[in-house]
Amino acid sequence: MARKKSRLRKIKRFLSVLLLLAMFLGTGLLPPTFAHVNAENSSLQKLSYAHLLEQGSKFYEAERFAEAATSWQQGISAFKANEDELRQAIALGNLSLAYQQLGQWSEAETAIAQSLNLLQAAKNIDTKERSQILAQVLDIKGRLQLAQSKAEDALDTWRVSSDIYTKIGDERAVIQNRINQAQALQTLGFYRQAEKTLRESTQILQSQPNSPVKVAALHSLGNVVQVTGDLETSRQILQQSLEIASSLQDQEAIADIFLSLGNTARVQQDTQTAIKFYQQTIKTATSPITRIQAQANQLRLLLKTEQLSAFQTLSSEIKTQLKDLPVSRTAISARINFAQSLMQFRKKTAADTPSSLDIAQLLATAIEQAKNLQDKRTQSYAIGVLGQVYEQTQQLSDAQNLTQQALFIAQAIDAKDIGYQWQWQLGRLLKAKGDTKGAVAAYTEAVNNLQALRSDLVAVNSAVKFSFREEVEPVYRELVDLLLQSQGNQVSSENLAKASNTIELLQIAELENFFRNNCLNAQILNPKKDPKAAIIYPFILPDRLEVILQLPQQRWLHYSTPVVEKEVETTLAQLQENLPKPHTLRQVQSLSQKVYKWLIQPAEAALAESNTPTLVFVLDGWLRNIPMAALYDGKQYLVEKYNIALTPSLQLIEPKTSQKEFKAIAAGLSEASSGFSALPNVKLELEQIRSQVPSSILLNQEFTSEALQNRINSLPFPIVHLATHGQFSSKAEETFIVAWDERIYVKKLNELVRTLEQNKPEAIELLILSACQTAAGDEQAALGIAGVAFQAGARSTIASLWNLDDESTAVLMNQFYQELGNKNLTKAEVLRHAQLALLQNPKYKRPRFWAPYVLLGNWL
Repeated sequence: MARKKSRLRKIKRFLSVLLLLAMFLGTGLLPPTFAHVNAENSSLQKLSYAHLLEQGSKFYEAERFAEAATSWQQGISAFKANEDELRQAIALGNLSLAYQQLGQWSEAETAIAQSLNLLQAAKNIDTKERSQILAQVLDIKGRLQLAQSKAEDALDTWRVSSDIYTKIGDERAVIQNRINQAQALQTLGFYRQAEKTLRESTQILQSQPNSPVKVAALHSLGNVVQVTGDLETSRQILQQSLEIASSLQDQEAIADIFLSLGNTARVQQDTQTAIKFYQQTIKTATSPITRIQAQANQLRLLLKTEQLSAFQTLSSEIKTQLKDLPVSRTAISARINFAQSLMQFRKKTAADTPSSLDIAQLLATAIEQAKNLQDKRTQSYAIGVLGQVYEQTQQLSDAQNLTQQALFIAQAIDAKDIGYQWQWQLGRLLKAKGDTKGAVAAYTEAVNNLQALRSDLVAVNSAVKFSFREEVEPVYRELVDLLLQSQGNQVSSENLAKASNTIELLQIAELENFFRNNCLNAQILNPKKDPKAAIIYPFILPDRLEVILQLPQQRWLHYSTPVVEKEVETTLAQLQENLPKPHTLRQVQSLSQKVYKWLIQPAEAALAESNTPTLVFVLDGWLRNIPMAALYDGKQYLVEKYNIALTPSLQLIEPKTSQKEFKAIAAGLSEASSGFSALPNVKLELEQIRSQVPSSILLNQEFTSEALQNRINSLPFPIVHLATHGQFSSKAEETFIVAWDERIYVKKLNELVRTLEQNKPEAIELLILSACQTAAGDEQAALGIAGVAFQAGARSTIASLWNLDDESTAVLMNQFYQELGNKNLTKAEVLRHAQLALLQNPKYKRPRFWAPYVLLGNWL
């Protein structure tokens, strides 16, 4: 072990003298169009050495880049001897392509510069022929610039060549050029602009015959739509691209699209489908680069699904193939990806092989290659990952030095999406060394970077969103953990305030990850406190359950229960399972009393002294799936003592009373529809609502998504009441409510209310969903309630955590609407009175009847 550490230090010392290099965000381009002139306009075919250009192109397409370079070099000599400057310029441009693939960047730059110099000197040659070649050579120069992380320069170059193509009337070349421009835009982070460019190109191509350009345009569009978060659309566009590529029998394009489909399925967390796509990529690909990308991605999923034997077999194949890959950004990324998988394998299995030294050497090679590519972003990432190797081997000082190097490079290029990872890593290392103050500072900077990212979607790599649970959420959690570790007798008020704020930021980040965009950005508020409400932040950590309580008048209380995360989750899962069942009262009371002791009992005296009528919970993890109203102290339920509300964050809602006259749009299904059972008492429920408040009713066949949209957008009613089946899930694509004609998924809700929202931002004062349920077995299912609430633009939302007989629902809703018009009662009070009306009815006194209803958002 000592020898390995010594050799690791040697690698580390070597890395300390490396230069800081250029930025990169991986993108794909169209296959190159070699510089050429149209045969009908050229005497080239008559020349005895013409075959050298064609031969070079064939070698290139077969990925025999060195042989391609040799053919083109021979052509250059022949053209030069015959003073054929245009053909010499063509061969030099194509030679630059070969040098790029071989990683010979200086030679590639020299070749392209010589080509352009020749074209500049050949101004007296036929204008159209020279212009065509000039535009093609500029295209090649743009590829070189993008490969060297000079995306802005590449974009400028491609725009010049696009103007030339437009001038000479080469429409196909214009479209191909625009597709390449879109790749530069993605690299710069302008995803929406890239998407606009690609959509315009695909619309033009739609009426044209199938072609490689059409395949590439759709493929690029599918990739950029994936990055912007519309995963289902991405999959559909990629499938369309695949169908055209298959009709053209373009094997390499097919393989590339399979790879993109695998990546989209992976982001969708459809692991088995992703593995199948990667396997199809490997089987189809003729390019070793494409093949190894698929293998490296598949390797991670094999580890995730614990297919360890298959993992070891595949890792041996990858290790062998990496040696033969020419230096390129994609090859370096695959090497880093492979090293990370090997690290995770060692951590998961405690295996000695591969050794830490083997992994470090892989990464040292990656860093050296990144240096040669002048790629700061990739170099930062490789150095940071190498720091993780040292972290695993407990060489903390060396790990810290590497991490600081990686962070310095990331900060120099303003790469926040990787910079936060090194700040997080630095925080872990400082914590391990006992420097709590330094660790808190590093973690705080990591969270600040994440907050900067959340307000600037263009800077967010899709990988950040995909790995939220592994690479984003823990940053917030570990910072809270540090802040709540008492220094002496108690945690300072300052740290409690920071911890509660961090918990709220995590809740916002979770909601944004739910939608996979920063849709909440415009809604962030400076929270105003309700002077009569106590805010409770329970937080589940690996070794304990923490609770922060903010009493009225800004008084803080903090207590902790030493209970491991697994026990907390098991208790909450059992309680969630038993609450809706008909004969489980004893189990429910026992389990809910246990949770009461964790969350409320230590604060009983302080709550009584503060005389607060309302408890507002900011819940974490499994706690979201449990109705706080049902917590039991041995004699009473919590709802018998307090008004109760939930909020994902006080920064998302401003508690204030409504001055509006309550009117309702009420829609529901009493008959079976779309595979869901009948809800016979829904008709009674809607009639009772109409008897209490002025209402517009949509029942059964009348309740279509279009009819609901029209009703919402034409009537100024602040209440929308939907009595229908639905499901809340931690995934937006599995969160929906059921109309007569279709399921209305959460992302479509903003379309239903958009017109009204634009005219009257607070139009939906109260959204009620009275027959929905949370997805079984989903730890974060209740996140879907917040998703529906905020997508609909509702200030307050009442929803049910589970579905039950609609007879008791009708009773509760009747009581709720009877009291809703009382201006002296808050919404939380009104819901509590309705729940107590059921609890005090012998027929409905069990929690399964009254407990599922939760109030989210504005409780006043």
